[in-house]
Amino acid sequence: MIDQEMNRAVTVQRDHIGLVTESMPVPNDHEVRVTMRRTGVCGSDTHAAAGHHPFVPLPYRPGHEVVGVISQLGARVEKWRIGDRVTVEPPLPCAAQRAIDPTLTFDDCKPCRTGRSNLCERLVFFGCGHTQGGMADEFTAPADRLYAIPDALDDDQAALIEPLSTPVHAVRLAGVQDATVAILGCGTIGLLVMAAARHAGARTIVMTDPLAEKRERAKRLGADHVLEPGPDVAVNVRAFLGESADVVFDCVAIQATVTSAVEMALKGGTVVIVGVPTGPVEVPLPIIQDQQVRIQGSATYLREDYDEATEILLAGKVSPDDVITGRYPIEEAAEAFAAASSGQHVKVLITAAS
Repeated sequence: MIDQEMNRAVTVQRDHIGLVTESMPVPNDHEVRVTMRRTGVCGSDTHAAAGHHPFVPLPYRPGHEVVGVISQLGARVEKWRIGDRVTVEPPLPCAAQRAIDPTLTFDDCKPCRTGRSNLCERLVFFGCGHTQGGMADEFTAPADRLYAIPDALDDDQAALIEPLSTPVHAVRLAGVQDATVAILGCGTIGLLVMAAARHAGARTIVMTDPLAEKRERAKRLGADHVLEPGPDVAVNVRAFLGESADVVFDCVAIQATVTSAVEMALKGGTVVIVGVPTGPVEVPLPIIQDQQVRIQGSATYLREDYDEATEILLAGKVSPDDVITGRYPIEEAAEAFAAASSGQHVKVLITAAS
């Protein structure tokens, strides 16, 4: 460590986002240090801060939707240069953990060996339980978990690469070419699922959300139809489509939405769980078996999903003006979390110190 100090947001206890002063981190041989420009406040961040995330215990250092500029290179880093603009691939699988701690000698696990490093058996997640997070003036990350930002994307666009990659991955797992699609939830992830599904060739998209403003935004951004959820939502979705939904993306993942998703997919459809559940839910297993419904989990992303998300942004199919609705300097991290939790925003960004 060196004497220079910096600010970092830390979720110390439930519903308390604190700003702490600490020494500037120094990268090891295989890491880089990055100066933060943008950090998104994700739904998983607000869930974790409220104590509701099943896999992120408190306290933790948030910030995984990051954009920054490399400010220092580790001694053995060759690919990158100081001044390069990058984002981070937050999943830290076997190889990344060996880069962080060179004393580790384990071999790659089965998912890492088979091209599914997002499912690494030893997975640690940058900004969600890892010792480092991007909601700081400076942070360190393994050099091989950085992703170069094209010059054609500004910082706000680049801040959407990571959140868009999750829907891209979910859409790729499901397959939506010429499909009828229902999306439950018109928040950030739901809107980005819509963009990814359109890009992948979905034929018709209907979306649901309890908030009229969010439904109106979804309709404005390209949904074919929007509905308020309720007891008859599955019937109404099927009535609009004229048939069952081929694929249902549940971006909320509570009991009511999972139940509705299965009803929309009968028979033979696919339900993709994209939202992070806060606890267990029940599924009608006899119906799932008898009517051949596929329940598909979707966990984060791979490098190819970052590539496709970048292509979508470069093509102008997602605009920051449509998604980013709040910006706060890092000194106001607590206010940023409050805004993101209010239900009045889509995507809230934290920016470099004012």
